[in-house]
Amino acid sequence: MFRPQIKVCDCTIRDGGLMNNSKFTVETVRSIYKACSEAGVDIIELGYRNSRDHFSPDKYGAWRFCDEDMLKKATDGIPKTAKIAVMQDAHKASGDDVLPKSESIVDLIRVATYVKDVDKAIALANNATKKGYEATINIMAISHVLERDLDEALQQIEAETSITACYIVDSFGSLYSEDIDYLVHKFQRYLRTKEIGIHCHNQMQLGFANTIEAIIKNVNYLDGTLYGLGRAAGNCPMELLMGFLKNPKFNILPILDVIESTILPLRKDMEWGYNVPYMISGMLNTHPIDAMKYVDAQRDNGKVEGFVKFYERMRAEEIST
Repeated sequence: MFRPQIKVCDCTIRDGGLMNNSKFTVETVRSIYKACSEAGVDIIELGYRNSRDHFSPDKYGAWRFCDEDMLKKATDGIPKTAKIAVMQDAHKASGDDVLPKSESIVDLIRVATYVKDVDKAIALANNATKKGYEATINIMAISHVLERDLDEALQQIEAETSITACYIVDSFGSLYSEDIDYLVHKFQRYLRTKEIGIHCHNQMQLGFANTIEAIIKNVNYLDGTLYGLGRAAGNCPMELLMGFLKNPKFNILPILDVIESTILPLRKDMEWGYNVPYMISGMLNTHPIDAMKYVDAQRDNGKVEGFVKFYERMRAEEIST
């Protein structure tokens, strides 16, 4: 469990922003950044650096763009003990939005991509490393990827980039431990000069278990979020991961404090975590968007079709596609 090479990344603001269009207050982001710093987290991801051509500032909050002035407001006066990360979506971001490292407080650019967009991801990652940043590539929706396409993408990433790590991303929360084993071995076979990372969603209550499985298989870059805050059923909970790792550098007390003071009150306005519609979407290996609409409708007025009809509809859509 204790391995000094392991790096833990907190994604609370970035992944949690998928539940509220990245509309966190500066005070919320400061509290989370401060707690994670004091807890010994290695990397703190504060949101996206995506293009305003794809996301309107009228609809999305500041953490969908992570301008330098906002990042400074969130971090000024707090001792910097962790690397600061932002994410770029390969199909929704521009390399021009990334300043030279000398002009930014960001240390790491995480590029999220579908396999079909791997060329765009490589271009963004190389843009980041050329400007002085560390970079990762995170392969999303990996449970829907064709074997040959994934093999070719990994070969390209190994040959054409100098990224630090490449992540397995269980976007739909549909993978089991044997799937994690298989994918980790594949990534290790192709990525001889890169670390492997894991980012799990929790539709079937396996986010933590699958992260442990990846650790056992020598994956060293681990994602988690406070109280599992993230899209739909959320992510591997940071507090569980920190407890499992047994690293003496971690201090779980700031994490427990910020969960109670800052994270739990957010549930008044958004709902994440285990829910039967999310479980159904994970079981059927589908995007959770329909389940999210179901949960929102249930929360707003209670007029929903019922779990059985929802399952049957989702199952019918899966068969038709």
